[in-house]
Amino acid sequence: MSLKVSILIPCYNADRWIAQAIASALNQTYPNTEVIVVDDGSSDRSLEIIKSFGDRIRWETQPNQGGNITRNRLLELSTGEWLQYLDADDYLLPNKITQQVDYLPQISHADIIYSPSLLEFCNEQSRQEILPIPTPHDPWILLARWYLPQTGSSLWRRQAIADVGGWKIDQPCCQEHELYLRLLIAGKQFEYCEAAGSVYRQWSESTVCNRDLSGTRRRRLAIEDQLEQHLNASGELTSARQQAISQARFESARMIWLSDRQWATQIITQIRQTDKTFIPSGYAAPAFYRLTYTLLGFSIAEQFAAAKRRIRSQPNLANF
Repeated sequence: MSLKVSILIPCYNADRWIAQAIASALNQTYPNTEVIVVDDGSSDRSLEIIKSFGDRIRWETQPNQGGNITRNRLLELSTGEWLQYLDADDYLLPNKITQQVDYLPQISHADIIYSPSLLEFCNEQSRQEILPIPTPHDPWILLARWYLPQTGSSLWRRQAIADVGGWKIDQPCCQEHELYLRLLIAGKQFEYCEAAGSVYRQWSESTVCNRDLSGTRRRRLAIEDQLEQHLNASGELTSARQQAISQARFESARMIWLSDRQWATQIITQIRQTDKTFIPSGYAAPAFYRLTYTLLGFSIAEQFAAAKRRIRSQPNLANF
């Protein structure tokens, strides 16, 4: 008998999207699934739409309590060995679960199967692009670099999430990343599957992460700190993992510099204390910036970068 997969959909005020999310769950080519929806106290038509699917799904409603409490309730209601979480404003391609379950015989030890997401921009010219997951597929490096995918792109072994206590109920953002960290610390096994089957919509700037950018950055940096501390204590902090952590901190510092120079400078000081040989790379450190950073330091490099941005913003000087 095939493994059972529970497709779990938390919903809050998503009447624009919830029907497509549920339909995409019901239309999976993988046969042994159950679809469970928990409405988290919606004040729009979401519950009415959920009820319209009748006995093809299981559902319940509750007073508004937040996303992670709702995800934990869905975990309690699930009966499958594997879980597919699906946010109400996202959807799945028909073969999503089939592709990942078919990969399981090759990786029977896996607890989390992660795959790239399809990012869908919802505007006048709606388009999709794949969010790639670069090599090496070391989940510690991928988490440090924020490359592990959003919730709906992974297939999760139910017992693995239960073993680490479920979703953290007081985590307002970076929720899947915080869960990924606890799963890694607990020794759960991550395996990469290249097939992209989940669609992650970007349609609003009013998410918690976007409303409180400072809070989101602090949460992300706290995860970087916990990740580094665990790897250091367990003797698993390789040079490649340290480089990934330092690069992530550096990129955060560059963004933070625009609004809080003191905090950004503190982050760079932390990098120098933990990774004395670090040299930034990638899109956040083009050649001239990298040279300036190496020779003159972070603050001077940022001042040069600010001057360059000012010149580019003035058409009469752009070709000077």
